[in-house]
Parts: sequence; C-alpha cells; structure tokens
Amino acid sequence: MDQMITALIMIIVGAAIGGVTNSLAIKMLFRPYNAIYFLGKRVPFTPGLIPKRRDELATQLGKMVVEHLLTAEGIKRKFLQAQFQDQLISWGETQVKKVTNSEKTVEQILESFNVNEPSQKADLLLKTFLQGKYEELVHENKSKPLQELLPKNLLDEAYVAIPKIGQFIIDKGISYFESNEGKQKLKKMIEDFLATRGMLGNMIGMFLGNESLVDKVQPEVLKFLKNKETHVLITTLIGREWNHIQDMTLDELDQKWGIFEKGSTIVNTVVETLNVQDLLSKPISAYLKPNEDKIIQEWLPKMVTLSIQYLTSHLEEMLKKLKLEEVVREQVETFAVDRLEDIILSISRREFKMITYLGALLGGIIGGLQAIIVMFIQ
Repeated sequence: MDQMITALIMIIVGAAIGGVTNSLAIKMLFRPYNAIYFLGKRVPFTPGLIPKRRDELATQLGKMVVEHLLTAEGIKRKFLQAQFQDQLISWGETQVKKVTNSEKTVEQILESFNVNEPSQKADLLLKTFLQGKYEELVHENKSKPLQELLPKNLLDEAYVAIPKIGQFIIDKGISYFESNEGKQKLKKMIEDFLATRGMLGNMIGMFLGNESLVDKVQPEVLKFLKNKETHVLITTLIGREWNHIQDMTLDELDQKWGIFEKGSTIVNTVVETLNVQDLLSKPISAYLKPNEDKIIQEWLPKMVTLSIQYLTSHLEEMLKKLKLEEVVREQVETFAVDRLEDIILSISRREFKMITYLGALLGGIIGGLQAIIVMFIQ
C-alpha cells in the first residue's frame, strides 16, 4: 500500500514538474519584458527570448516577407489574373459612376484641394499663359515677313479667295447703291461735290437739279459695278495689296496698323469669351455624364490594362524603392512586447496549452517509470 502511495506521489510530482516546466518555458519566450539586474549583474534568462532577440526577429521577418511572401513574381501573377482585372474594372466602374453623377462643381472640387477663388485664378493663369505665348511668338518673329510665318496652304487659300472677296465687295456695293439709303448717300455726295465747285456747281445744279442728277448718276454707278472689268480691277488691286502685305514684317505691320496691341486685345477677348467662371460653376456631371458609356466601356478597360502593364514592368523597381524589408523590420521593432505576445498567443494559445499538457503527461509517465524502478530495487 505504501508503495502505491509512493508511486502515485511520484507520478503527480512528475506531472506537475513537466507541466510547470513547459508552462514556464512558454512564458519565458516573452517574459520578463526587460532585463533584470541584481547587484549590478543581469539575471540569466532576462529578458525573455523574444524581447531579447526582437531586433533579429524583426530583420528575419523583413527578409521572409520580401523573399517569400510579397515577391514581385507573386504580385505580378495576381495583377495578370483575369478575375483580378475584372474586379478592378468593376470597382473602377463604380467610381466612374459616382463622379459622372456628382453634382459638385469644378470650382467646389478645386476648393476642396485648398484652391481659393479658382475661377479668378484660372482666368488670370489663362490670360498670363496666352499673353506670354503671344509675346514670345511676336518677339521671335517680328523681323520675319508675313509670308514666312503663314502656312503655305493658307497662302494658297488666300489667293483662291481673292476673286471671291472682290465679287463679294461688288455685290455689296450693288445692293447698297440700289437701295434707297444708297441713293440718298449718292445724292449727298453729289451735293457736296457741287458745293465745292462754287458758281459752276450752282449753275449745274440749277440746270439739272439734284434729283435729276442722282437719277442719271445712279445707273452709271451700278453699270460700273456690274461691269466685268470692274471685278478684274478690284481683284487685281486686292491681290496687289495682299502681295505687298505678305512682304511686310510684323514690325512694319505693327507700325502701320498697330497689330501687336490689337493681338493683345484679342487674347484678352478670347479669355473673356471663354467665361471661365461659367465653366467652373457647372457640375462635373455636365461634362462627364454625356460620355459615361464611352468612359466605362472604352477608356476604363484601356486605363486598367495600361496601368497593369506599367505596374508589372516597373514592379521590381517600385518594391526596391518601397524597401519593404525595412518597413517590416521597423514595424516589428516598434511593437510593444506585450502586444507581440498577445498576437502570438491569440494564434497559438491552444497549441501552447497542449504543449503544457504534454509536458505534464510526459512528467507523469516519467514519475510512473521511476516508481516502478524504485519498487524493483527495493
């Protein structure tokens, strides 16, 4: 009976030793968190294994992530999967619809990026840009003749248009002098002409009368305008003047007609005509909604394809720039040890308990074997 009690005690003690030893070993992985010193010397096994080797653990984890988990080849495979690309397009479609149906104005969107008074700034920026380009163009070409600055096809079209311009002037002249307004203007011109001829003019006026003279002059004027030679004459004069203008430099044109100042005025007029304030005050849906189907069906798939091609071709370089190994290492190094302990235990708590139970079982078995040996020796 005494031997049985002794054996039972040995089994219990062995099991307790095994269980407590394994439990203590598991706790010593993490604890104590910091080194303990006694009489100026560090107590052995302090701090725990993981706190003591945290720097090394962080370095190894960083290498493992870069070399085995987040590799360029693995990420490329994910990017090139048709399912992933379809998911990306589906997500992009949702985002596009949000934007194309948004009632936010362009001005509001710019203000959300801390751009104050965007319409005034855009107006000033556009004016400054166009004015600068105009002044740059003038400065570089002011000594060149006009025919060197204009495209050849434009010069050819201008020559072709000269007869049409001449005919247009004649048609307008005929229409004007056939009208009552034109006749009255012609009468006034005759009166002014006769008034400058003194007595001779008065005598002609008395003999013929203004009305009679206008009735005689008007048909002659119309006859002159309708004559083919008149068209040839006007076309020739316009062509000659156009040739002269082509040979003039921009400086000469400016001295004659002040084109530089007029050009600056045209630039400002163009910007004012654009009405930047009105453009920015419209919701972005006004610009994008009409093209929503085209954006989703044509542009979005192309953008996804081009983005993936770019990413996959530059992925290795990007990962090197990101320095993921350092990122992981720095993150692990900044972990509080108790947080790291919670993370590991949350994953392996059950396994650690089984190790403790296994230690108790093995301790009990060893205690039982010891009891048997003792009994045989006695």
